[in-house]
Amino acid sequence: MSDTESAIRRQLAEQVQETFASALNAVTWALLRQADRSVLDDEKMLYAAFASAYHYLETGTFLEHQRAEWLISRVYAALGNGPEALRHAERCMALTTAHRDQMPDFDRAFALEALARAHSTAGNADEAAKFRAEAEQAGNAISDEQSRKVFLEELNA
Repeated sequence: MSDTESAIRRQLAEQVQETFASALNAVTWALLRQADRSVLDDEKMLYAAFASAYHYLETGTFLEHQRAEWLISRVYAALGNGPEALRHAERCMALTTAHRDQMPDFDRAFALEALARAHSTAGNADEAAKFRAEAEQAGNAISDEQSRKVFLEELNA
């Protein structure tokens, strides 16, 4: 196989990974928004979030990794699993802090929102209130108006 053929195959493999990551992210969000999920839907939602994370880890940056951890935390919160929601929210924040130069203000606010939601799900009311206040402050500081609106809607959901 020539170097050109190898490069084309690598590029195609990356495109497939990105397509899977994006599609599985969309599946996760569709299930999150579905009001009447079945037990099987809940399982699919969790697996789709993890599968999306896997494919983003294959092709993405720390930003995609951070967002994948946020989504997994959000799914666990929706499923009522506080310890796992908190574990992934903390990983999301660790990535946010470690790679702050790659994180838009939007993502920092969402990392704080994940901590608030996860602590609430885990029954840690004081920590949840503390992180919610920090998330709201960070959300109000988001420079892009549309991004700020999306964030505040999610925070208040």
